[in-house]
Amino acid sequence: MSPNLEPLLTAVQKNCHLTDALHAGDYTLCVYLLKMREYYRWEKGFSFSTALSPADVGNWLREREQYWESLEHETFVDLPVNGDRYDPFDSETLNRILNPEGFVYSAGMGQQGRPHFFLGRLEQRQTRENFTLLISADEYARDLAAPPAMAQGQTIFVRRESLRRMIWEKIEEWRWNKPDNAMGRAIRCYDFDDDTDTALHEMTEHQIDTVLLHEIGEVMAGAILGQGWEDMLADLPRSRAELSLRAVRDHLADSLSTLPQLIDGRNHAQIHFFFATLTPLRKALAPRLLQSYDDWLVHGTLQSLTDYCSSAQSHWRSVTERILDCHQRGGSLDDIQALIEANPL
Repeated sequence: MSPNLEPLLTAVQKNCHLTDALHAGDYTLCVYLLKMREYYRWEKGFSFSTALSPADVGNWLREREQYWESLEHETFVDLPVNGDRYDPFDSETLNRILNPEGFVYSAGMGQQGRPHFFLGRLEQRQTRENFTLLISADEYARDLAAPPAMAQGQTIFVRRESLRRMIWEKIEEWRWNKPDNAMGRAIRCYDFDDDTDTALHEMTEHQIDTVLLHEIGEVMAGAILGQGWEDMLADLPRSRAELSLRAVRDHLADSLSTLPQLIDGRNHAQIHFFFATLTPLRKALAPRLLQSYDDWLVHGTLQSLTDYCSSAQSHWRSVTERILDCHQRGGSLDDIQALIEANPL
């Protein structure tokens, strides 16, 4: 990275530490320890095949938690670029400046109001009909969560390095007990036993396509739902209802883009991984989707999944419209949650 961007890097990483200080406790203990171990790997520059010293990781973890405690009363800092300072959430302006220099920056709000920041090397920029795609490679600053993809308005950010690390975390988690599940089936599509690096590279390349399809669906869903949906999320406190709303929108996005394309492509590894990464909440809302996966495993045909997709778009669009109407009429969190739970597919 250019020395001229070192102040920017420092400021972005400071904001990443601040969001971690606020939200690291959102994870269960097991997930937190796994994510911190991989955060340590990234920060120290170790490869995925490097065995980490438990003592070194433990010492680093204690120091990091002490540092987070020292940030209790600090606020997000503006970002210095070319002698000027910019709001850390002004991704659009910052990317107009940084993209021509070969860098990409993103800031946004994730689940439960968690801010996300990252600064990386711009690998690819594409302008398509309805959105701009920015794909990053190496990451110079990131927070603990490091979501591998995010749609912000008409811009889609895909983070290759974060996706690779997320996949590695899923693999490591699966290896604890090696259950016979969708994640195990996805892993067996690649040669992780004899060539981990190549297998991880191939899996990442395939899943970049999948996460991009989902984010395209997010852009499509945003065009349908309008600003009212975002305003509703902003109105809600951190709650189960917020998580349910995001799960409903994810189902709508996948019915619009991800699932139709996965079915057409018939890439078994991508389909397995899609089901491996469904959250428990999303599974609870779409039992028919899970049944379609089971039917595929038993019968070897994707017809059940095709049938699900034929009704999913209209179903989830109808549910989102009813949710918005409920909110606009002054419905409570309990009303919204009840509406969602009463309309699974």
